[in-house]
Amino acid sequence: MSSAVNTENTKNYGVLVDIPKCIGCESCSVACKLWNELKWDPNRKAKTAKDRAAEPNKGLWADEWTAINLYEPKKAGEPVFRFVKTQCFHCLDPACVSACFSKAFQKLPQGPVIYDQSLCVGCRYCMLACPFDVLKYEWEKAIPGVRKCQMCATRVASGTPPACESVCPTGALTFGQREELLAEAKKRIKDNGYIDHIFGEKEVGGTQWLYISDVPFEELRFRTDVTTRPMPSYSKGYMKLTPIVGVSWAAILAGLYVYNNKDKEPLE
Repeated sequence: MSSAVNTENTKNYGVLVDIPKCIGCESCSVACKLWNELKWDPNRKAKTAKDRAAEPNKGLWADEWTAINLYEPKKAGEPVFRFVKTQCFHCLDPACVSACFSKAFQKLPQGPVIYDQSLCVGCRYCMLACPFDVLKYEWEKAIPGVRKCQMCATRVASGTPPACESVCPTGALTFGQREELLAEAKKRIKDNGYIDHIFGEKEVGGTQWLYISDVPFEELRFRTDVTTRPMPSYSKGYMKLTPIVGVSWAAILAGLYVYNNKDKEPLE
């Protein structure tokens, strides 16, 4: 895996996930591990997609950047099986980037949100800020870091599909420019009678990963209660006040020090 990122390509990419087309083969999970050189835990992988879907973290771990979860929603009153690929959504205006004062998280113009552990101070504010709870911490390591899908940034920056998309046998994953994917998603919704909702088009200001489905997203445990405003927009106004608050607080402390010590005799 090359570490060089092409900075000349300014196209904005994304991935469209057509949920009804996914058969749960987990080829994407394997490709993710191979490309990113993630360790393999056979005990963890022995769990079924349904078992992982019942877990709060939806099967994502520090060394599991993508997971396939099985749900059993109802369609026309009858239970059906639906597999859902889960990974970092790569928000257009990421809360993790905004929350990271050490600049360990960066948003690339091509779409991926990447992480540089060498800049991380381990505060984990990014984990608190993430609206989708996809960031995981390496609790078992002496020098831990935060882990998540990097959207195969070196590949995407060169216009090459991420590893997961390149191996999908059913066409459940489609890589392309985000605006073109939105148009394709709307076409598929109309042609296939899907739910008239593209998850990721507007959620938290929009995400690079877009989902379409033939059953309501709530029944697939998507966070449908999130805002349509970018998460950082809620804190930008307050962040601008930080220097003012810092200087003001320093002045107040200095004044209190002078007042409390004005009657003390100087040491000889």
